[in-house]
Amino acid sequence: MSPPSLSPTAQQWLSEAGKALSQGRPDLAEQPLKRVLAEAPGLLNAQFLYGIACLMRGDSHTAAEYMRKASKQRPDDPNILTNLGGALYDSGATEEAFACLRRATKLAPMQASTWYNLGKALKLDWQLDEAANALRRAIELDERHVAARNTFADIFTIRGDIPAAVAQYRKVLALQPDQAQAWHALANLKTEPLTPADTQQIRQLLQNQQLPPDSRVFLGFSLYKALEDQRDYVGAFAALREANAVKRTLVSWNAAAEHAYVEAITEAFRHPLPAPLDPTLGHEVIFIASLPRSGSTLVEHILASHPQVEGANEITDLSQVLEEESKRRGKEFPLWVSNATAEDWARLGKNYLARTARWRAKRAYSTDKNLQNWQWVGAIRAMLPGAKIIDCHRDAVETCFACYRHLFNEGMHFSYDLKDLAGYYNGYQKLRGYWQAHYPHEVLDLAYEKLVQEPEAQIRHLLAWCQLPFDAACLSPHQTQRDVHSTASAAQVRQPIRGDTARSPHYREFLAPLIQHLDR
Repeated sequence: MSPPSLSPTAQQWLSEAGKALSQGRPDLAEQPLKRVLAEAPGLLNAQFLYGIACLMRGDSHTAAEYMRKASKQRPDDPNILTNLGGALYDSGATEEAFACLRRATKLAPMQASTWYNLGKALKLDWQLDEAANALRRAIELDERHVAARNTFADIFTIRGDIPAAVAQYRKVLALQPDQAQAWHALANLKTEPLTPADTQQIRQLLQNQQLPPDSRVFLGFSLYKALEDQRDYVGAFAALREANAVKRTLVSWNAAAEHAYVEAITEAFRHPLPAPLDPTLGHEVIFIASLPRSGSTLVEHILASHPQVEGANEITDLSQVLEEESKRRGKEFPLWVSNATAEDWARLGKNYLARTARWRAKRAYSTDKNLQNWQWVGAIRAMLPGAKIIDCHRDAVETCFACYRHLFNEGMHFSYDLKDLAGYYNGYQKLRGYWQAHYPHEVLDLAYEKLVQEPEAQIRHLLAWCQLPFDAACLSPHQTQRDVHSTASAAQVRQPIRGDTARSPHYREFLAPLIQHLDR
């Protein structure tokens, strides 16, 4: 209840805000809460709810600010600590975040939500053993905690225990048949067929006119997979087109800005780079440069099957190094490239190596397959001249269609429209050709189709080029036990390499707009 000192109007605002947040509408809660805080800036409930609103709309820094204020007034409140921990984690203060989240579990050890939030953050931080324990505890306390089960299943997927993941997703759907994220996670395993009964259930859910747009997207991509499993390619593409159209309304994409960015990179690296201070700097890193869904996870899994290589997955250290340098200089990458000296590039390279050293604690080499690496090949060559760079590419139509039929967790906003996809691919292809022309001896050209059709020859060539001794384990990467952080590929790379992975031939007539806009 609101304190008596609060005016009736402010009490009404507080009530309206609470109702809006319970309906998932932080946009409707924000203004009423600002009015309450203007009247009573120290009101704990208003501080807490405003923090929740900011957290829901993605403003983690402001959320943390208001959750801190609430926590100072009530330092032993596990709900405030849990939300403060979430806001801190999202804003990058991970150490403080985990302190708050762990303290919440000690204050409320029988509350499933505190264990879930700790487990979710640990999973995002790739502390998977502790994450699994926390999520298991949440489920023990509340077997109907759907979000905990979904996250627990994701960990099984990452670790390659696909039957256990399927069992958890199916348990979620038994408890809550309309759980759209569980349907999509099940479909996204790629290797688990969806049944005609599943198809019917998904269709029925999509008939609900009150379905939120994000749930419609999850279910639409799931329906596509279910219909493709039954070889109903016409129906599958119709479901896929509808799901992508809805998703496209929820994201923004500036094709002109992306084109200008590619042109700027091309221009920035047109002139020779300064001679490196140490040509061997970065020899312990192997970069994989590719578009999504082009075989980069398979290539990394092959390399990580080697006893000397650690697969670091889609790490963001390179982007952070470049962003920090851009902030320091007051201009965006690549506009400062022409002013960078050999000393600058060496400093950035050493920064990257220090950030990623944890991946080489047990093995001599580590990989980096960030999906923007194809844009940063010039910067990689300048920062880390000793690094290996693998240009992993796939047929244009197959690559674009593979992106179109995949719902990404974040980013990749170009992938929900065929024309946008073609434009993005054309920019990639132009820059890829530019790097191959400028660095023909420093960048390995690796075609996905050749890799899956003649795996042994290509894998031997790959290892030799990376200056790694041949190891037979690399020929059977599906037998390698390691965490694969790309859940979309985690099940697929646990299967033997196969050459019949093309999907676009079934949909050629529907992909005409894509093919028309691709530079062949």
